[in-house]
Amino acid sequence: MNKKIRLFQSIHFKIAIVFVLLLLVTLEVIGASFVKQLEYQNVKDFKQSLQVTPYVQNQLSNELMSNSGNANKNIKDIIGDMGNSAEIQVVDNKGTIRGVTNLNTQSTVGQKTRNPRVKQAIYSGHTEQEVAYSESQGSYYTAIQPLTDPNGDSNTVVGAVYIRASMEEVYKGISSITVIFLTSSLVAGLLGMALSIVISRAITRPIDEMKKQAIQMARGDYSGQVRIYGQDELGQLAIAVNNLSVRVEEAQEASESERRRLDSVMSHMTDGVIATDRRGNITIINETGQDFLNVTSDGVLGQSLLKVLKISEEYTLRDLLETQQVMVLDFSDQQDHDLILHVDFSLIQRETGYITGLVCVLHDVTEQQKNEREQREFVSNVSHELRTPLTSVRSYIEALNDGAWQDPEVAPNFLKVTQEETDRMIRMINDLLSLSRMDQGTAKMNLEFVNLNEFFGYVLDRFDMMIKRDQEHDNNASPRGTGKLPTDDPNKKYSITRDFTKRDLWVEIDTDKFMQVVDNIMNNAIKYSPDGGVITCRLLETHRHVILSISDQGLGIPRKDLGKIFDRFYRVDKARSRKQGGTGLGLAISKEVIEAHNGRVWVDSQEGKGSTFYISLPYEPIDSDGGDWDEI
Repeated sequence: MNKKIRLFQSIHFKIAIVFVLLLLVTLEVIGASFVKQLEYQNVKDFKQSLQVTPYVQNQLSNELMSNSGNANKNIKDIIGDMGNSAEIQVVDNKGTIRGVTNLNTQSTVGQKTRNPRVKQAIYSGHTEQEVAYSESQGSYYTAIQPLTDPNGDSNTVVGAVYIRASMEEVYKGISSITVIFLTSSLVAGLLGMALSIVISRAITRPIDEMKKQAIQMARGDYSGQVRIYGQDELGQLAIAVNNLSVRVEEAQEASESERRRLDSVMSHMTDGVIATDRRGNITIINETGQDFLNVTSDGVLGQSLLKVLKISEEYTLRDLLETQQVMVLDFSDQQDHDLILHVDFSLIQRETGYITGLVCVLHDVTEQQKNEREQREFVSNVSHELRTPLTSVRSYIEALNDGAWQDPEVAPNFLKVTQEETDRMIRMINDLLSLSRMDQGTAKMNLEFVNLNEFFGYVLDRFDMMIKRDQEHDNNASPRGTGKLPTDDPNKKYSITRDFTKRDLWVEIDTDKFMQVVDNIMNNAIKYSPDGGVITCRLLETHRHVILSISDQGLGIPRKDLGKIFDRFYRVDKARSRKQGGTGLGLAISKEVIEAHNGRVWVDSQEGKGSTFYISLPYEPIDSDGGDWDEI
């Protein structure tokens, strides 16, 4: 904001008043010195004009020493010829007045003088002078000069001359000169003021223009130029201001360009970036950092970095400045929002080494940490899943080795269990190899167009046949040659209902792998269905997708387990699943297979009311006339 400057605060006024004051002070000092010197010289000249010459002194001395009757008359003539307006008295050494020039005091001739100063001068032989002032007479000058014997001893005083003269005329002349000087000083002061205004305007005009240019530059406008009035210092300063304006504009453009580039880089960074001042207060935070910390820029600017990162209880700013320790911070919340950040600190330093702040880089390692955790869990699960059947096989083999093979009733059961556990391990290893190939993208897909209605019906026919065979042959048959259906209760009864669209749906799938997916889901439905349960299988068409669903009336899946049901080795009921021979990989394989078909699999379940698994596959209707086939 450009605050208005008052007149007495402006440099224009200050230069003018200083110039006038200097002029007046100079004039007054010169005038005072001149008047003082003039006064001194005039008084001196006045005193010298009243001095009694030696010749007159001799004449007066001779007359005072003579005894003639004309001595007083001669004295009167002598002092009358001195030709000045002063009052003169001649007094002999006895104090008798012998002559006066003032007609009004002629009667005092022959009388004793009453002036003690005259007597003192006669007795001392010293000349006395005095300038005095009286209200009636004003300023006056008195001089008493002793008269000595001109023919004898010079120390013999024969009398004295008393001179008294008014100095009013002298001081009037000095006063007139002083008035003239003061008048001249006043005129000179007025002329000096006018001249100082002109000079100050000449000085302050370029300064004012430079001030306006500086204000304009402060507002970000560098288009103006200061007018150059000459090649003096102010002209050179104006040139420097113009050059500065150009340089600042160029620097501002470069800085703005660099700032935009930096903002663009920071805005598009996948890492969060936070910068602080030397006190640890946040000055910059990019959008990624705001998203990571779930804050806004306005809410954290000026706040302590330690508080924003929630590490103020464990660390101090000095710890960060001295060690720049790398941290891993967990910002996961209770709404299943996982966020683990790798935090790296670095110093902002000048060339001198002075620390001006910190830069904090936030890198999202949630997925990395999750993968590492899943890898550890995977290794642990594989080890556990393999150790269990291996331990069982080892136990039975040790029992056989200890002699149980000779027992015709025990040995076959032991061998059967050993074979089942071995088959279980082989299935698990095959499943793991399938998952590994899918993870690496090396699994081969043998795709072909299949009528999904007929294919799904064929798979379900197999299960209908196995259910019927189990009921007739007391559970002696099973899907995919396993020997039995996946149930721990041979007396259970199941039924499968179908709800298919009547339109033929031709979809490109790998039949073997897709059959494995349907088998896995159907086995789970049968495994967890209650006695008399109904398994409902549906097939319908939506916009560019076909939806296949399998619903059971079993125990259902708890809500907390729904998000993990397709994880590897994850079981809702671990004891029951392991007892029934499950590997914990069936649904994980199913998910990988469906995603390899560019589809999606998910589950909807309510605990105690059963579960429904959905499979969605991309679908493009084929013209019933077969036009596309004819062109091949």
